[in-house]
Amino acid sequence: MKQSLQLRTSQHLALTPQLQQSIRLLQLSTLELHQELEQILSDNPLLERLDDALDNSVRLLADGALSASPSSGVADSASESSNTEAAAPASDGESSLEYQDNTPEGSVSGESEWSFDDVARNGKSSDDEDARPQLEAHQTTLREHLVEQIRVTARTLRDRALLELLADTLDDNGYLDEPLEDILSHLPEELGIDLEELSIALKLLQSLDPAGVGARSPSECLALQIRRLPKIPFVTRKLALKIVEDYLPLFAQRDFNKIKKALDCDDEDLREAQVVIRQCQPHPGAGFARDTSDYVVPDVIVKQTKSGWQVMLNHDVMPKLRVNAMYASALKQSKGEVSLTSQLQEAKWLIKNMRQRFDTILRVAQAIVERQRNFFSHGAVAMRPLVLREIADTLGLHESTISRVTTQKYMLTPHGMFELKYFFGSHVATETGGEASSTAIRALIKQLIGAENPQTPLSDSKIADMLAEQGMVVARRTVAKYREVLKIPPVNLRKSL
Repeated sequence: MKQSLQLRTSQHLALTPQLQQSIRLLQLSTLELHQELEQILSDNPLLERLDDALDNSVRLLADGALSASPSSGVADSASESSNTEAAAPASDGESSLEYQDNTPEGSVSGESEWSFDDVARNGKSSDDEDARPQLEAHQTTLREHLVEQIRVTARTLRDRALLELLADTLDDNGYLDEPLEDILSHLPEELGIDLEELSIALKLLQSLDPAGVGARSPSECLALQIRRLPKIPFVTRKLALKIVEDYLPLFAQRDFNKIKKALDCDDEDLREAQVVIRQCQPHPGAGFARDTSDYVVPDVIVKQTKSGWQVMLNHDVMPKLRVNAMYASALKQSKGEVSLTSQLQEAKWLIKNMRQRFDTILRVAQAIVERQRNFFSHGAVAMRPLVLREIADTLGLHESTISRVTTQKYMLTPHGMFELKYFFGSHVATETGGEASSTAIRALIKQLIGAENPQTPLSDSKIADMLAEQGMVVARRTVAKYREVLKIPPVNLRKSL
């Protein structure tokens, strides 16, 4: 085969760096967007953020003196330059270097003097309370709570050491996750500790607060708590103990007929024992867990006005960016380095792509609200079927773009906070030849189960028949699938006495 050189021309599509950045910013969530932005701000000195919480802060210098934020001097220079002719990049057709800049002019004082009166004045909130940030209080752990009790309960140092050893073995729920034999095997033989002494220490640990701590099984945990509940009749307490010790699996499955037959009791006695058992906490250590709540910040807000439903962007999550006017002006006058010029262009691209991101989110949210007006007026039962292609065709965008916009973007409505993907649902046929949304069917299933009689709960087949009476053809297995999505237990676990 003979080798030769040939020159050919062809056309192909390529993603420019600007387009790649636009796509990446569009698919990021609000939290990921701000993390990405912080990295870009640290790498690009020509880009600055106007809504930085530290802009107007007071800082302590090395010599102990107080000083305003260093960024204020830069802001003064930038404002002076912008008032004259420093906003030179705007003359190149880029008149909107600032992105949602709502900062009033002259907000940064140009005075060189600074007094403590300013600190006192700025350090107070509108209700005249101390507005300084508060430190989070220390949350007591389960071990610390137990150790405080052990110090006043244990009579000797040996007992205290054994109790603290067992406390270290507890898991987050307050259970002893290792058998006493295994714990004893790890202890040195020269200490002379036997299994009986370790069992006595465990009994003492189980007498501490919270009730049920140190249990080795859910059955033992509930029994420890039932024994310590006050003002419980003897017969009811005895029956409740018998249930949790011997028939807890049947009780969890709500198989009350077998329990009544095994214990020879009636419905009233079993109902009273059930009330006692439900007062117990199966996870006694859960109250000391350090669970942090995750809060979702909406990207768009929907409000009802006289003219209908209005969609607006949440300006609190919109970063206010601009090109540093002083640096940009100096760079233009001196025709600086290529690297700085590229950073200036990247800053302009970022501001443009950021604006395009929020504009696209707003357009998609408006299109969703336009098609789901019944949901905002009547709730989830009025949700209509909607697919990504319908919104994409309306806005002239690709389905992949709509998918990126609706992922991890949230809308605050009068009915609560919802991800934009929540408003899209598959089609389910009706007897009249129409279509119903799967979201509306799930809402109906939740309503039917919420209104059922606890003594005779509705089965999946019965729910399917009730939906068919309303004109919605849904199979039993579809009802079961939607019920599991709603995290609703099956009929046998919803039954009560």
